[in-house]
Amino acid sequence: MPTRRIAICTGGGDAPGLNAVIRSAVIAAEHRGWECYGIRDGFNGIMFPERYPDGGIIKLNKDRVRGIGHLGGTIIGTTNKGNPFHFPVTMPDGTNKEIDRSDELIRFFAMKEIDALISVGGDGSLTIAHALHQKGLKVIGVPKTIDNDLDKTFTTFGFDSAVSFATECIDRLHSTASSHQRVMVVEVMGRYAGWIALHSGIAGGAHAILIPEIPFDLDKVVAKVKERDSLGRMYSIVVVAEGAKEINGERAIVAPAEIGHAERLGGLGTRLAHTLAAKTGKDSRAVVLGHLLRGGSPTAFDRLAAMRFGSAAVRGLAEGQSGVMVALAYPNVNYVKLEEVAGRMKGVDLDCDTLQTGRDMGICFGDKK
Repeated sequence: MPTRRIAICTGGGDAPGLNAVIRSAVIAAEHRGWECYGIRDGFNGIMFPERYPDGGIIKLNKDRVRGIGHLGGTIIGTTNKGNPFHFPVTMPDGTNKEIDRSDELIRFFAMKEIDALISVGGDGSLTIAHALHQKGLKVIGVPKTIDNDLDKTFTTFGFDSAVSFATECIDRLHSTASSHQRVMVVEVMGRYAGWIALHSGIAGGAHAILIPEIPFDLDKVVAKVKERDSLGRMYSIVVVAEGAKEINGERAIVAPAEIGHAERLGGLGTRLAHTLAAKTGKDSRAVVLGHLLRGGSPTAFDRLAAMRFGSAAVRGLAEGQSGVMVALAYPNVNYVKLEEVAGRMKGVDLDCDTLQTGRDMGICFGDKK
C-alpha cells in the first residue's frame, strides 16, 4: 500500500535539532504529496486526548514548520514518561502498576488512516518504535540524544550542541578558577555514557575527566591537583559525567527508578567538590550544567544532521522501508535495523583515539597517575 499519510512523534528528553527534523520531514513529505501529522508530547496526544482541546495530533505543513529549524525544543512537545507497552496507572487501592496500551496506538493509526510513523528519540523511544514495528506498524526511527549513546550511528543530533555549550562553559571557568586558585568540578549530563564529559573536557582543556566507563580512584585526581600546584599551576578543572562512580562505589542518584520512570542521576559533582576540598585543602566549587545542555539552538552540524535524518526518514518510507533507524555513516546516511539498536547502549570505547588523545594531553581519568 503506498504511503499517503504519516505521523511524527518526538520522545524522551529534548535535544537541539528536533525542530529541524520535523521541518525537514514535513517538507520532504509534502513534496511527495503526503499529509503529515504531529503527535503531541510523545504518544500522549493519543493516550490522553482530553488534555488537548485543540487536538492531540496536529496537522503539519510547510506553513506550520516555517522558520523553526534553528529553534531549540520541539513544537509538538515531548515526554520521557508513558511507554505505551509499560504504561503506568494508579489502581483504586492507590498502588501503581504497568499495563500494555500499545493496541490502542495501533487502532488509532488504523482509524485515522495513518500509514507510517517517524519516531524521533533515544534508546527508549526507539525500543518502543521497534516493538510497534513488530506489531505491524510501519515505522522509521531517527536517532536523537545529547548523550550520543545510541549504537550503529556515528553520532546523534543534539550531541554536538551539548558538547559545544559545555566546552564554552569550561572555557569560562578557567579564568575564574585561575583568579581564585580553585578546583572547579563541572558535572555534565550523559547518563551511563561519558561522551559529553570526554569531548567537552578535552576540548575545554580540563585537567581531569571522570566517565562511567572508567571507575575512578579519587586519590588519583587529588594527586593531579597537587601536582599542578607543585608546578605553580594553582587551579584545576575536573569534568565529571553524572553517571561516573568510584571504584567499588555507587552512582550518585537524585531519585530511584519507579514505575514509568528511570532513575535520575545527579549530585556527584557537589560530592566530589566537598571531598576534593577536604583532601587538597583548596577552595573547591561545583558547577552543574544539567538541562542547560538540552536547551538553545542547535549548532550548524546538528541542524544539518537533523535535516538529513528527517529527509532520509521520508525517503526510506517512500522506498518501502520499515523497522529501521536512519544513521549517520560518513559520508552518507544509511539505514540500520531497529532490532540492532533497541536496548543497546554505546559507551566510550576505552581504546578509542579520543580517549587516547586525552591521555596524551596529560589528562587524569582517575585510573592512572
